[in-house]
Amino acid sequence: MDFIYSSYMLLNFPESFFVPSCIIAAANSEVASPTAESDVLKALSQIIDPDFGTDIVSCGFVKDLNVSKDLGEVSFRLELTTPACPVKDMFEQKAHEVVAAIPWVEKVKVTMSAQPARPVFSGQLPPGLQTISNVVAVSSCKGGVGKSTVAVNLAFTLAGMGARVGIFDADVYGPSLPTMVSPENRLLEMNPEKRTIIPTEYMGVKIVSFGFAGQGRAIMRGPMVSGVINQLLTTTEWGELDYLVIDMPPGTGDIQLTLCQVVPLSAAVVVTTPQKLAFIDVAKGVRMFSKLKVPCVAVVENMCHFDADGKRYYPFGRGSGSQVVKEFGIPHLFELPIRPTLSASGDSGVPEVVTDPQGDIAKTFQDLGICVVQQCAKIRQQVSTAVVYDKLMKAIRVKVPESDEEFFLHPATVRRNDRSAESVDEWTGEQKLQYTDIPEDIEPEEIRAMGNYAVSITWPDGFNQIAPYDQLQMMERLVDVPQLLHQ
Repeated sequence: MDFIYSSYMLLNFPESFFVPSCIIAAANSEVASPTAESDVLKALSQIIDPDFGTDIVSCGFVKDLNVSKDLGEVSFRLELTTPACPVKDMFEQKAHEVVAAIPWVEKVKVTMSAQPARPVFSGQLPPGLQTISNVVAVSSCKGGVGKSTVAVNLAFTLAGMGARVGIFDADVYGPSLPTMVSPENRLLEMNPEKRTIIPTEYMGVKIVSFGFAGQGRAIMRGPMVSGVINQLLTTTEWGELDYLVIDMPPGTGDIQLTLCQVVPLSAAVVVTTPQKLAFIDVAKGVRMFSKLKVPCVAVVENMCHFDADGKRYYPFGRGSGSQVVKEFGIPHLFELPIRPTLSASGDSGVPEVVTDPQGDIAKTFQDLGICVVQQCAKIRQQVSTAVVYDKLMKAIRVKVPESDEEFFLHPATVRRNDRSAESVDEWTGEQKLQYTDIPEDIEPEEIRAMGNYAVSITWPDGFNQIAPYDQLQMMERLVDVPQLLHQ
């Protein structure tokens, strides 16, 4: 029976991922026979990564394979793509078990390692960003929702999982990091030879904030702020990082747009609260990331509830976070309670996940950290869904990711199934867009990917529809088009 475990972190396979010769770096060929190597590889290929449906041999995890059948000895290295793998111990254990079960094997040595950090994006990057594998933005369009709390605790959670992590406070007007963390060195230093910034560190996490520049809170215009953010971020000696968490300033103005355009963001985490007003603002942020082709991988709904007298209370209502997930096709929702300790830890300079690593809040951040690692991996590896408009057939062609499935949709059907607030009342569920409002011969003007979860469709009336892939799969399909294509 195959062993199935998830790595949650397949961040970057080798370029020759599908070339078998690159899977193994076999050494000591004088004592290793092809049959013996085949026995080992066959055993290891029983361990499957379900995220991609591929065994660890085909994934390229097996390196430096040394086999001596005469001595009954086998050694190899499992090279994972991030040290933050939450199941690396399981991989090591099962790899040892399946190889040790080979009849002629008497001794097994398994070494675990991780690939060097490297960015997923091609092209010329500033020197400070060239050795960062993933840049994750933590964003909200409304201030006071706990965005910085989420960013800091996420960063230290990822570090606790074994990743190399940095955090950048992009709020020049009101930097939060100097209050939320307490590094021994509270001033940024300049490397005089390289003219680069040396980040400060706290508990192994590299930290940069305008608040550590010794200037206090800033009073300056937007273009100046953008320049300061750009300089702080791109000229910092970050070194090799698996994840750089950016605590974005609130809003969707020029500063946010400039930051998103300068930095090759891998993914975004959106922070909101249960109020309706927060949902409206967050929707603006999600659409901003959509236009910039940055996938939103999770929603964190802060200050959701509190427990008292054996009951759970929701003082600000319910549904804002789930509505964001539903409307924009974001795959994960995490809820944080109203908890005095969470606020107090932010004021004390020690994150909650550090002061109470076994608590329920730390558990929520652990789940968020695994989600970020897993989704960043999928973003790097997943073949994008092909959603295009076939003018000849007058149909939208959909190719499902990680599948050979392909189907066709009538454009009017797609437009009529829009579930945004402009088409359906998000609170009552009442249909606002009527069937007759959409002409039968409507054609999309543009279709482009919105991360890994949806496509953005622009219609002739100027409406921009966000259609999640799972929503497209539920729509009524055209049955005659595939037959016409094969005639």
